[in-house]
Amino acid sequence: MRFDVLTLFPEMFSGYMTQSLLKLAIERSLVTIELHDIRDWSQDKHKCVDDRPFGGGPGMVLKPEPVVEATEAVLRKADSPGHVILLSPQGKKLDQPLVERLATHSRLLLLCGRYEGFDQRVSDILQPEEISVGDYVLNGGEVAAMAIIDTVIRLVPGVLGDEHSNRLDSFSTENRLLEHAQYTRPREYRGLEVPEVLVSGNHQQIAEWREANSFDRTKQRRSDLLPDK
Repeated sequence: MRFDVLTLFPEMFSGYMTQSLLKLAIERSLVTIELHDIRDWSQDKHKCVDDRPFGGGPGMVLKPEPVVEATEAVLRKADSPGHVILLSPQGKKLDQPLVERLATHSRLLLLCGRYEGFDQRVSDILQPEEISVGDYVLNGGEVAAMAIIDTVIRLVPGVLGDEHSNRLDSFSTENRLLEHAQYTRPREYRGLEVPEVLVSGNHQQIAEWREANSFDRTKQRRSDLLPDK
C-alpha cells in the first residue's frame, strides 16, 4: 500500500512515521509513505503558494497552480494509478465502511490543505474525493491525513499481528456494533473484578457474553448504529 502525502509541512510526519505499527509496516515493506512539499512546485521566487481571496474576506487561499501541478507530477511517479483524496471539512465524513473502500486501492494521494483551503479550481481540475474526519475544523490536513493512514493500514494484510483482530473493531463491516469491553490482569483492581465468564474457559459462553456486551454498549452509547434505527 502506497501513500503519497502532498503538504506544506512534510516535517510533521517525521515522528509519526517512526512509531508503532506504522514503523513496522514500513520496515517490512507492507506500507510506503512518500512526502511531497507543495512549495517545490511554486513558480514564485519566494516559494509562495497562497494569496488573498477574490471578493475579499479573511485569511489566505492555496493557489491552484502549485497544487494541481504537484499532484499531476506525483501521479506520474509510480506505475500504479493513484486515488486522489482532498482533506476538507466539507467532504464526506470518514467512517469504517469508507476506510474499507479506501483500503481496496493500492495507492492513495492525500492533499493536505492549510489556511482558508484550496482554490476551487483544484477540485474542478483534479476531481478528487473530498473527505472530512469530523464536523470540526483543523489547522490543516496533515492530522486528517494521518488519521486516514492509521485507519487504512490496519486493513493491509500483514500489518496487524492478528489478522482477525480488525474484524471485531467498532464500526467494522462484519461487526457494525461497538466493540465489547476488554479486560486483562490483574483480575481485581480497586474492588473491580473481571467478569467471571471471561476466566471460565468456556469459549461459547465467552462469545455470548461479548456479543451481549457489544449490543448493550451500542444501545447505551450509539443507538443510531443498531439495525432498527
